[in-house]
Amino acid sequence: MSRTFNDNQEAISQSLRIQPNALRAATQHLGLKAMQRGWADAERIQGEGLSLIKRSWEDKDGSLVTDWQEYVTDAVQRGILTLDALRQWSDMNIQSQDRGAPPEHVLKYDFEIILEGKDLPEPCNYVLLRIVPPEGIVTREWKRPYVIIDPRAGHGPGIGGFKHDSQVGVALADGHPVYFVTFRQMPQPGQTLARVTRAEAAFLRHIAKTHPDSPAPIVVGNCQGGWATAILAATNPDLTGPIVLNGAPMSYWSGKLGQDPMRYSAGVQGGTWLAQMASDLGGGIFDGANLVGNFEKLNPGRNYLRKYYDLYASVDDGVEKFLEFEKWWGAFYCMTGDEIRWIVENLFVGNKLGNNTAQLEPGLPIDLKAIRAPIICFASHGDNITPVGQALNWIIDTYGDEHEIEVLGQRILYLVHEDVGHLGIFVSGKIAKREHTEMASALKTIEALAPGLYEILIEDVQGQGDAKEFALSFARRSLVDVASHSGQRREEPAFAAVARYSEAIAESYDTTMSPLLQATVTEQMGKLARDMHPMRQRRRSFSSANPAMATIPTQADTTRRNRKKVSADNPFLLAEQLIIDMAETNLNVMTAWREAAQEIAFFTLWGTPMAINYGAPRDIHRTHQRPEDLVSLPDVQNALARINEGGFAEGLLRILILLANTRKDVRQDRLERSARVLSETHPFDEMPSDDRVRMIQEQTLVVEYGGDAALESLLHLLSNAENRWQALSTARYIIGEKSEMTAETRQMIDYIETLLSRGPSASAAQ
Repeated sequence: MSRTFNDNQEAISQSLRIQPNALRAATQHLGLKAMQRGWADAERIQGEGLSLIKRSWEDKDGSLVTDWQEYVTDAVQRGILTLDALRQWSDMNIQSQDRGAPPEHVLKYDFEIILEGKDLPEPCNYVLLRIVPPEGIVTREWKRPYVIIDPRAGHGPGIGGFKHDSQVGVALADGHPVYFVTFRQMPQPGQTLARVTRAEAAFLRHIAKTHPDSPAPIVVGNCQGGWATAILAATNPDLTGPIVLNGAPMSYWSGKLGQDPMRYSAGVQGGTWLAQMASDLGGGIFDGANLVGNFEKLNPGRNYLRKYYDLYASVDDGVEKFLEFEKWWGAFYCMTGDEIRWIVENLFVGNKLGNNTAQLEPGLPIDLKAIRAPIICFASHGDNITPVGQALNWIIDTYGDEHEIEVLGQRILYLVHEDVGHLGIFVSGKIAKREHTEMASALKTIEALAPGLYEILIEDVQGQGDAKEFALSFARRSLVDVASHSGQRREEPAFAAVARYSEAIAESYDTTMSPLLQATVTEQMGKLARDMHPMRQRRRSFSSANPAMATIPTQADTTRRNRKKVSADNPFLLAEQLIIDMAETNLNVMTAWREAAQEIAFFTLWGTPMAINYGAPRDIHRTHQRPEDLVSLPDVQNALARINEGGFAEGLLRILILLANTRKDVRQDRLERSARVLSETHPFDEMPSDDRVRMIQEQTLVVEYGGDAALESLLHLLSNAENRWQALSTARYIIGEKSEMTAETRQMIDYIETLLSRGPSASAAQ
């Protein structure tokens, strides 16, 4: 029960490192970043705005009366049209809620419902859709299907198919059948995350039966759908092909000091019991409006001011865009109390998924090492909801080093964008045309890669705008490279203290208030509480049922007929824009101060020696295999025992891996040639893909741990002149011209050629 003196000393020492550094970073965030950047922005905006107003005034020769009249007319007309847009907004929201917010209502594509989760033996509210290709696009049944799992984080599904230039569009354009895993607004009674995972597994089994001639499907998980995809692949490793985790939070304690404020919420609010109480007050249902409200509070300048001003400013042609986004963002979807509790205890607060202590249900542990399909992670430094550390640090927590990834035959690739925001990862047409297009291209060849850890690098090569083409390369990386994106992680023991405290408070709540609320709050009372939620009331208050809005449609029609737009250089319009810009800047400064104060409060509470010592039992990390012990693993020993066994296929693969190890990266054109050879030429064209993947893994282990014997034994694998000549010519074709090789690659290919020229077959092998 008690900790040793040395353990306690370590906790104190650790705290002395954590708290001052954290408080210093937070204070700098408060004093330097927030104040200096905020007021610098305000000064710049004010200077630019006043300069524009002055120039406009001078150009107008001081005709302010006319300018004022034009501005007032325009402002009033925009006000009427904005009220009409808000009326449509409210009516749309009410209509959507009355229809149960159908899960497909924001998809830009036609679809057919394939399977309903409510009809499965363990009912849930998930639904499998198949996207119907638009006219002119033909999908091939033999191509690997794409399955997109959207986030269930309060708002509705459909973001992956929100625009034609989207994940769905990219896959369809390349001829892949596309399926969409969506969900209905209300969960089924008794629904759990385990049920949802089993439903998703049933969906994949159905897809496999529908496409018997295609490889296992690519599964794309967006944000919260990312960890759901990882859990699905870990508990059903035979069902998925490559998985793509887009902005997926997998390691929840990670982040950088002075930013990423969302991770501090549980520490300053009291842990998981608030979510439990919200579920009890909802009659066993957790309202997704609570989650969406938390997201909006991250950026009040944008969500409470700028969004509505942009509608007002561009009301002549921006209404459709506003309504389109709000149709998705404002359709609040619910969870059961069991679901949200599992999520906050195992993920948001407990961070158990990355630490290998999560159980989908009692007796069913989730081990991310069990994932055998290649994994691609997409993260961005501009994402304030899923920081890069949260998207990538699970790799560090799961594997001892990059060599263990190779030993396990895994391929993990990650791509880090510099500035795209969270929703831009799934929504932005620019991102869809660039990163998602290139990642889709990478997925065609990913299984030709030798096992290991890679960073995807996208380089601009030619063209402009939408016509720009990109080159792709895969750079070998270490866990140190991954860690460089998220800092030293020294503050994470403070989050362990929050996790333990949260468990204690939750247990107390379970035995005191929870039984009372569950016995008191009825289903009808829960529905009433949801209907009265401020997020819903705001979206319903401008509806046509409001007597104050009765004349707005008529006034809006009249306004459109008589519309007179003010000129863009009107000084009063410029003054209006300046006032809004200044107001938003002030809100941003206040937000930064609030975030810094929250960070200071967090580490003041949880960065002390007592708190670190208290949280130590929850600061659990997987015990990793020591790098020097990896050679003793059965897979490695079996591979080394077969070092002289095999023929042309094994010999060619070993040569390619030896050559690949001389370079720090792999160019896409080389990988495409390799993939073509390994899938379309004899003997690989007759080989099941699983056998080919196992063979690549085995030869990777031989090269990694076999030393000089890996080279010398090529003489046994390629025992005749014809095989040696064919292997060398194929290797030369794949790696390209010698002028494009590194010195190390040229040296290796020359050595292999010399080696294979030994013996009586020398003349034929030249």
